[in-house]
Amino acid sequence: MPKKIIFITGGVRSGKSQFALELAQKFPGRKAYLATAQPLDREMAERIRRHKGNRPRDWQTLEEPLRVSAILGEKGDHFGLILIDCLTLWISNGLMAHWTEKKFLQEAERLCKACRHTRCSLIIVSNEVGLGIVPDNPSARMFRDLSGLIHQKVAQQADEVYFMVAGIPLQLKKRVAHSAKSIAPRGKKNLVKKASKTSSRHFQEV
Repeated sequence: MPKKIIFITGGVRSGKSQFALELAQKFPGRKAYLATAQPLDREMAERIRRHKGNRPRDWQTLEEPLRVSAILGEKGDHFGLILIDCLTLWISNGLMAHWTEKKFLQEAERLCKACRHTRCSLIIVSNEVGLGIVPDNPSARMFRDLSGLIHQKVAQQADEVYFMVAGIPLQLKKRVAHSAKSIAPRGKKNLVKKASKTSSRHFQEV
């Protein structure tokens, strides 16, 4: 199976992590779960415990709140797939570490570069936080805005993008691989076919 980058987003308790685990089972080779959560209180510690219980026992767990791109560079070649869960907690950890907006965007570029260059497939999970009301404080607005910007960057790198609603995955993007055989001489008939295919692919990704 060729390398893939899959991005899954959606609301809280929408089924993102379970869907990610189901997709991961289709990939061959060793698998790792890169967790960005930190057990800063009892509620989060319990959430982490439940997530660990849902994962297959043969998976390796990598825990890293901030250095996600570095971990991909160090460990990516040792696995067939790494599941990153989740980006919004990574962003939250960055805010607690007093990262500036410039620092966030630099780290997002490093993450995208690491995703492109690592040999293993990647499934990246995040929370959609931009569909509600405007937050009433600057920190929350910064978190919302950074999440949206970083989601766009990751989605651009991804071969497939899914939005989860009530446990149902809605596919927003699927990158189509073109073979050399599909390249035909330019002509009126061929141009019409090409336009038709482009239009069809556009509606699949929107």
